[in-house]
Amino acid sequence: MDIKDTSDLPVHHVLDELRLRLDQGHEAVLQAPPGAGKTTVVPLALLEQDWLRGRKILVLEPRRMATRAAAARMAQLLGEPVGETVGYRIRLDTCVSEKTRIEVITEGILTRQLQRDPGLEDVGLVIFDEFHERNLDSDLCLALALQGRAVFREGPPLKLLVMSATLDGEAVAELLGGAPVISSSGRQYPVETRYGQAYQLRDSIVGPVVATVQRALSEQDGSILVFLPGQREIRAVARQLSAELDSQLADNLVIAPLYGGLTLARQQQVIEPAPPGKRKVVLSTNIAETSLTIEGVEAVVDSGLAREAVFDPVTGMTRLATRRISKASATQREGRAGRLGPGICYRLWSEEQQQRLIPQGTPEILLADLAPMALQLLTWGVSDPAELAWLDLPPAAPFAQAVDILEVCGAVFRNDSGAYQLTPHGVR
Repeated sequence: MDIKDTSDLPVHHVLDELRLRLDQGHEAVLQAPPGAGKTTVVPLALLEQDWLRGRKILVLEPRRMATRAAAARMAQLLGEPVGETVGYRIRLDTCVSEKTRIEVITEGILTRQLQRDPGLEDVGLVIFDEFHERNLDSDLCLALALQGRAVFREGPPLKLLVMSATLDGEAVAELLGGAPVISSSGRQYPVETRYGQAYQLRDSIVGPVVATVQRALSEQDGSILVFLPGQREIRAVARQLSAELDSQLADNLVIAPLYGGLTLARQQQVIEPAPPGKRKVVLSTNIAETSLTIEGVEAVVDSGLAREAVFDPVTGMTRLATRRISKASATQREGRAGRLGPGICYRLWSEEQQQRLIPQGTPEILLADLAPMALQLLTWGVSDPAELAWLDLPPAAPFAQAVDILEVCGAVFRNDSGAYQLTPHGVR
């Protein structure tokens, strides 16, 4: 298959080994940092393998915008429109045809496909991309896929490829039964890192962020990507930045918010290049941390914060908590400045605080409300998560509380053997 304009990407150096490993076995782990080309090159490179036998490749992405962007890029490399060889499925939007061999999908779509067809009989390979993000749904999908192929698969074995940028690949490989770990370098231009002053979580970051953005605008010529914890801070920074910019600079600047609540059309506009003669300041949550390249970005301003949904077992409610990011996340954000050329990253925290950051973020499965996952497991026919293989087993007490909540809601009941079972309301 003719794949255009990708021969210089580092992932090409490991494609032969990856093909060999998947020829010889049914699992593999690919460790490749940002810029390696794994998301778009790997699925295309595996499309003509004999073991596929006409079956599809599913590429799992954690976000809708990344799903559409990955499908569009792969289709572009093939010189085709989206929906022919490469298509996508996301909530409320599907672009596939009878010709489609590669489907880029979100985690919720894969969960529903597994519930309908646990063996995924028309699929030859599932690729879990950006698995280091450790979303609850991606962990669930991998657990269901592992059991589905072992118990329900009738055709040739389903192959699984987990791709990660910053996760410990050995732990994933062990989960997959000793899968081989293949490592690729990334294509990363040099990024200079500049640190700020130490600050506490209770301190307001709006003023320091605005001052740092103004500094970056005076020192850099390209667009700037700013990482903020949430929409409240995005709006506040946008207001203050607009008020403090001089008129000449403001006329040549586009301030563009980027967060998950925007429509996909608005999100797509943000990641496109700035209009001729203008620069762009993108104010983003961690939605831009992975899987996306925003054209024209030469500098990153990183607040060092992220907002996470944390389930409180005392109240039975989920609250949003602002937390410091991990070292892995800081590395991902810094790398956004070096995707298209040499760049610079302005970190609002001190170098000493950088050393105290935790290595990896906490997996969502250890923080989130497990009621939706419990509903999926009961639909699958599993009442005890320990029946499945997990990288992190769902905590017993939060899972038991999740099932209790479902019982109160009338979604589950105890059958004659004492096991939980879905009610008709739970099925709906």
